[in-house]
Amino acid sequence: MGVLTNNFVAATQDEDYMTPEAVQLVKAAEALAPRLAERAKAADEAGMVPRETVKEMAEAGLFRVLQPKRWGGYEQDPRVFYRVQMALAKGCMSTAWIYGVIGVHNWQLPLFPEQAQQDVWADGNDGTLIASTYMPVGKAEKVDGGYRFSGRWGFSSGVDHCDWIFLGGLLPKKDNPDELEHTTFLLPRSDFRIEKNWDVHGLRATGSHDIVVEDVFVPEHRTHRTNNHSDAGCPGRETNPGWIYRIPFTQVFQRAVSSACLGATEGAIDEFRGRAAAHIGKHGAKTAEDPNAQMAVAEAMITVDQLKLVLFRNYARIVHCAKTGEQMPVEERLMQRAQASLVPKLCAERVNELLRACAASGLYRSNPIERIFRDIHQARGHIANNADAYARASGAVMLGLPNMDPYI
Repeated sequence: MGVLTNNFVAATQDEDYMTPEAVQLVKAAEALAPRLAERAKAADEAGMVPRETVKEMAEAGLFRVLQPKRWGGYEQDPRVFYRVQMALAKGCMSTAWIYGVIGVHNWQLPLFPEQAQQDVWADGNDGTLIASTYMPVGKAEKVDGGYRFSGRWGFSSGVDHCDWIFLGGLLPKKDNPDELEHTTFLLPRSDFRIEKNWDVHGLRATGSHDIVVEDVFVPEHRTHRTNNHSDAGCPGRETNPGWIYRIPFTQVFQRAVSSACLGATEGAIDEFRGRAAAHIGKHGAKTAEDPNAQMAVAEAMITVDQLKLVLFRNYARIVHCAKTGEQMPVEERLMQRAQASLVPKLCAERVNELLRACAASGLYRSNPIERIFRDIHQARGHIANNADAYARASGAVMLGLPNMDPYI
């Protein structure tokens, strides 16, 4: 078992990665946020982020943050990506959610063989969007040149806006056929069907519908062994040698499904402060003078500040390891996974208190905090946000037991 060092608890908090280009991308997201807030209620009711919103995000270059420069992207530090996502979430968490899970795919496709990248991005299609659902339920039969592939998957957020999709399945390991490993399969829109069944409590506008595939051919070059971080497992590094494509999959993806909760909580805080400063209840009590309201807003702000500090501290270590080739100890990776998954849980607790401090009138659907409350609780249901499971996994290794997390 590895030994934890000072690197585990301390990392440089510099912001050298916030280049002028990065600053402009974050500012573009911040400028969009008020419009997203205006559309959020209607998007929630319609069960879909407006196409207009996705078009505006694309025109602002936001989906290109992690895309290789050779494909017209910005190839930015992932911390820029999370800053953009949090800025969007202050206006609409559903929009930020689909941004996270669609935008992160422009980081994974560069790990695929070059031909897969050509399939999606050649001929001026470098702005094409990719949806996903990674649950490993796909049935793959090896045939000449690839696989016959079938299955049904749930929770494909934002798929209505995408022309390609990543789908999860299991294949025998190349070096040990007796063991199976998670594999990402890449399919075009013509090869899958969307079953529109997303009728849920929160994140309603994400349109996270089911996906059905019926016996289609997937060529070998459109597969990626998701957790094989070696150069052999990531052949796209031959043409995309940038350090950001050396970060392990989980360390990029896990924050893409938790960081929207931080921005949404900030949005709830802003809404609550404006509301509480002016609100006088039916019996004459001022919300601003309510001790519960004062505690709720202070604790929410403290929590967001702490969670952001951990996010950027941890990512400074991830970036350092990607740039230098240093192997991060498994204990540290497990702790970081647990910390990322804890974000929605803590944000939900704080927004619970903000909504409670709004009193009875705060429960009307016209109060944006009510929607944020639902959205964050829905986000907690994502498998990567199962805080208790990942805390136990981390704790078990800290107590001398073997690591049982296949993604770490």
